[in-house]
Amino acid sequence: MTYCVAMRLDAGLVFLSDSRTNAGVDHIGTFRKMNVFETPGDRMMVMMTAGNLSISQSVRQIIAEHTTTAGRNIWNASSMYEAAQIVGEAIRMVHDRDAETLEQFGIDFNVSMIFGGQIKGERCRLFQMYSAGNFIESHDENTYFQIGESKYGKPILDRIVMPETPLDEAAKCALISMDSTLRSNISVGLPLDMLIYESDTLAVTRFVTIDEQNQYFQMIRNTWGKQLRAVFESIDDPVWNAAPDHAINVLSTVGQKSQPLRIKPPAQFGIPAGTPAPLQTLAQDEDAKDQHH
Repeated sequence: MTYCVAMRLDAGLVFLSDSRTNAGVDHIGTFRKMNVFETPGDRMMVMMTAGNLSISQSVRQIIAEHTTTAGRNIWNASSMYEAAQIVGEAIRMVHDRDAETLEQFGIDFNVSMIFGGQIKGERCRLFQMYSAGNFIESHDENTYFQIGESKYGKPILDRIVMPETPLDEAAKCALISMDSTLRSNISVGLPLDMLIYESDTLAVTRFVTIDEQNQYFQMIRNTWGKQLRAVFESIDDPVWNAAPDHAINVLSTVGQKSQPLRIKPPAQFGIPAGTPAPLQTLAQDEDAKDQHH
């Protein structure tokens, strides 16, 4: 019951998360899923979580406090890769402590995270973390990560987001992606947390919590719906059963040999198979209308 998306771009990073954790008939749970680990001037890191809330909260607490046997922690890690390893180790610690007990109650150890940011001396980096504590990193061929209810908001990201996309344009795309998810899935809900990070600032400078009253998000919701309808209506309908020389918007032609897969009734039902009626076509429908008028 989550949707989070993050983008790694040439200009910086974009993070967006919802806050719904439960959407029952008479109970809706709201918990913020974006956490910031920041030492201004040295490092700025963001973690967004999906899955079992108790697991993700335990992982977050360990990340903030734990120091590895090598003396490394989230506050002194020398690189984002090392910081991601610390996050992975925290996930495994919670697994070792809780997974067996959770299983006895029929609860899977389910957690996923997006972790990204910048440590002074290196570029922005972005990782997707899994329940086993392993992770993958974003590169130019894959500029964004999603966790939770990702399918509804994915098409707009695939069409728009590229490494060279400006931060404000990417933020707009992320909000449209979130709006598509909110519209199609009740398990994702407002308010939203959005953080825009410009490379080398090493601090949070652009952050907003978005609720139902946010003017820009309301504009996005209304405009996107209207523009989608306008684009849809501007696309021509298909032409069926077109003549061979017809070359525009042809979905089928007279010469096509297409038939649906028809299921014959069993003999014991006594229904004669007969001869299939000719397929009615849109072109024939239009001809009939013209003759009628």
